[in-house]
Amino acid sequence: MEQKGFRRKLTAILSADVAGYSRLMQDDEAATVNTLESYKQAFFDLIKQHRGRVVDSPGDNLLAEFASVVDAVQCAVAVQKEFHAHNAELPENRRMLFRIGVNLGDVIEEGDRIYGDGVNIAARLESLADPGGICVSKTAFDQIETKLPFGYEFIGEQPVKNIAKPVGAYRVVLEPRVTKKKGAGHKQGTQRRMAVIGLAAALVIIAGAALWQFFLRPSAPATEKADPKQMALPLPELPSIAVLPFVNLSEDPKDQLLCDGITDNIINALSRIPRLFVIARNSTFTYKGKPVKIKQVSEEFGVRYVLEGSIQTSGDQIRITAQLIDALTGSQIWAKRYDGASTDIFELQDDITTKVLSAVRVKLEGGSSPENMKLYSGKKGLDCYLKAVEARSYIQLMNGPDTKRARQVIEEALENCQEMPIFYRLLAVVNHNEVLFGISKSPKESLEKATELLQKVLSIDDNDPDAHGVLAQVFTRKKEYDKAVAEAERGVALDPGSSWAIYRYAQALNSAGRPEQSIPLFEKATRLNPLGPVIFYSEYGIALRDTGRIEDSIIALRKAIERAPNYINAHVHLAAAYAMIGRDQQAQAEAAEVLRINPRFSVERWATGTSLKGQKRIEAIAQALRKAGLPEKPPSDQAQQGQPAN
Repeated sequence: MEQKGFRRKLTAILSADVAGYSRLMQDDEAATVNTLESYKQAFFDLIKQHRGRVVDSPGDNLLAEFASVVDAVQCAVAVQKEFHAHNAELPENRRMLFRIGVNLGDVIEEGDRIYGDGVNIAARLESLADPGGICVSKTAFDQIETKLPFGYEFIGEQPVKNIAKPVGAYRVVLEPRVTKKKGAGHKQGTQRRMAVIGLAAALVIIAGAALWQFFLRPSAPATEKADPKQMALPLPELPSIAVLPFVNLSEDPKDQLLCDGITDNIINALSRIPRLFVIARNSTFTYKGKPVKIKQVSEEFGVRYVLEGSIQTSGDQIRITAQLIDALTGSQIWAKRYDGASTDIFELQDDITTKVLSAVRVKLEGGSSPENMKLYSGKKGLDCYLKAVEARSYIQLMNGPDTKRARQVIEEALENCQEMPIFYRLLAVVNHNEVLFGISKSPKESLEKATELLQKVLSIDDNDPDAHGVLAQVFTRKKEYDKAVAEAERGVALDPGSSWAIYRYAQALNSAGRPEQSIPLFEKATRLNPLGPVIFYSEYGIALRDTGRIEDSIIALRKAIERAPNYINAHVHLAAAYAMIGRDQQAQAEAAEVLRINPRFSVERWATGTSLKGQKRIEAIAQALRKAGLPEKPPSDQAQQGQPAN
């Protein structure tokens, strides 16, 4: 009979500790304690983000539970990736490496505590993990094998203290899914030869299957169905779609730009349809070059439909294949192969967009193409188009060096592509971002040049949503808040499904002193772009903090840092958030990160350069930065590079 106050349940248990903790303490006790507290706080935040609960965290140990094994393992992977980035900045002898074990098992729950074999096995798996690694039980592996894009290495049946039977264990390999078993010494040569023969046979079968799938078979069998209950995000009421990066089947790697550009334009065209919910390219491109299942895409992004395809060129000819899958039923609802001249790709992509809209029963309103594709006709037009794709790929990396590369590509392109407005818009973005990243020699001149370029674009086409959106960002930097909000509203009206248009509107409102109004827009932008760029979560975190939701703000800002560990603005505002609620050690750790990235950072220069409106708001943040330990003034009066702009 079960003792009163106890209850049993099945749960996913995560157990972690620091490898070599005693040595670290002996070498430098104070530094080890400070680093551990910082790392544990990051661990706590990631557990919360992955819908888990911290059960206990004595010393260098941590015990957490999750309702889902998928959540537990994804959390473990996120932790190891974040700590790997932080450790890269530390001397080798000061790096802090966690070992993590994950088990799915039965536990006894008493209040907030959990006990039993399930916990003991997780702790044993933790000890089997490599420093900086993850080890999972067979019961956990069975739940995640087909759901997560990682590899697994079976390390055998492991004896566990006080457990009658050995426990099957797997190491998690952060690479595309491959499950390995340990070899048997003298048999390895034979096994390798058999593997090569088997691989050759498998390739023949796969090639035949691909031919049958795309070209010969009249209808496709159902794929594994997505489960709405397993979706990380709620399924929208509108028809929802994720467009995967088209696969380059050509021998020339340069054709990858063509693939990326076509995928981009299909996403952009679909996002302009008011009655359609489209995941942004920043998120779907995380699958680029990786094997992926439709079920996984649907459940990760919370969408019903998934579009995938491939592109192959030969001389001046191009073949595009595409298929649309209903993930909830697992059935193919539309598929087609297109053959034509490479200079006709824009007509082909428009046709794909129209067919997709028809398949999901959404009326196409207006032109489907986001650019005036007539400008891209012929060989010259195609070359210009690919230059634009290349420049945009650098811009989207959101850092100073790649911004400089983007400028070089654009300026080279303008020698032959002067009639194409996209290059003036992209050059305006570069000018704006040079101010954002603190690499402009004259911020005032850069912003004026960006304004001039965008007005030139709008004089050609006043219905360019990106031009209005970027102009909103420029006006925000110039502190012309009413103009910024008006331009951002126009951008959203023209492109209502664009995460970028919605983000720019939210940013304009937040900077203009209206953070409460910006928060729902930031939430919509991150829903459309759940794996989106660092600035989405950084600006969202600022708005949350300045409306009093500081704990939520910390989660958003840590997500930004997870995406870009060297993005200084996120560290600045996270330091302020920690200081505002008295978490002084964490605030000081973030301040140290700010000074690591930019040793010449000062509160005075930040307060002068920020685009946020309201002296009271600015002073509250500045006071928190001083409390975190950031200096009031720079070391000297020399020009400061890298100072964040917001």
